[in-house]
Amino acid sequence: MHYDTIKHPLGRFFNLHPLLRIIFYKLLNLLLLRTWHVKKALRKWASKHPGPASILDAGMGFGQYSYLLARLNPDYQVLGVDLKEEQVTDCTEFFRKAGLRNANFQMADLEKFDIKEQFDLILSVDVMEHIPDDNAVFRNFYQALKPGGQLIISTPSDQGGSDVHSHEEEGKGESNRSFISEHVRDGYNIAGIQEQLQRAGFSRTEAVYTYGTPGKISWKLSMKYPILMLNASRLFFIILPLYYLLTFPFCLILNGLDVKGNHRTGTGLLVKAWK
Repeated sequence: MHYDTIKHPLGRFFNLHPLLRIIFYKLLNLLLLRTWHVKKALRKWASKHPGPASILDAGMGFGQYSYLLARLNPDYQVLGVDLKEEQVTDCTEFFRKAGLRNANFQMADLEKFDIKEQFDLILSVDVMEHIPDDNAVFRNFYQALKPGGQLIISTPSDQGGSDVHSHEEEGKGESNRSFISEHVRDGYNIAGIQEQLQRAGFSRTEAVYTYGTPGKISWKLSMKYPILMLNASRLFFIILPLYYLLTFPFCLILNGLDVKGNHRTGTGLLVKAWK
């Protein structure tokens, strides 16, 4: 299953007008549980950084976190980078139309990212699971941070974060393939990623599980099942609003429970590291 077959038509539709893109961001903020956890971490960071700050949105994608940070404080200077030229072009055009002058975008390969001591905060959401040489990226993040700077990572855990399952049980003759086939790894071990970050130079790390029991149920309702349906047929775009009308209230409750809970295990990780 590939996200891009869904992301491309969604991107084209929501790029038709800046207002549509803002609505898209708001929908992502409500539906994506990872955003709830990331926003909680960002609010905590921002409370300690009321003045000017330089921020790297590493792998900004549609740019929803760059938008959040740029609007959070006009004194924040946000740089969003991505491998895909179309994402850079789309974000640059949208932010220009939206009148946000404190965010810029450029293409960059995080494995070769070579900027030294420029950023107070680096945010990386659903990126590391796509990168083969993650240790190189962690080292690059470390050197790009100012002394005292912080890194925030949201990524799948090794507790099924990429929804690994056996196709043999489904009669498809394959096993141990990831639901998200673009991932180069199925998830991080909570102790393992902290060790990698420490080897990269970070002085202190924290990591907690996200997507506990409430979050796993919410993700299946809000993301997995709709994406499976849309991959099966674009006709499901027609019934998608009705589907979300029925499931959305339950997903909001489940998301709230997940953000407030302390999970002994979970399919996601929220990791913080300090230089």
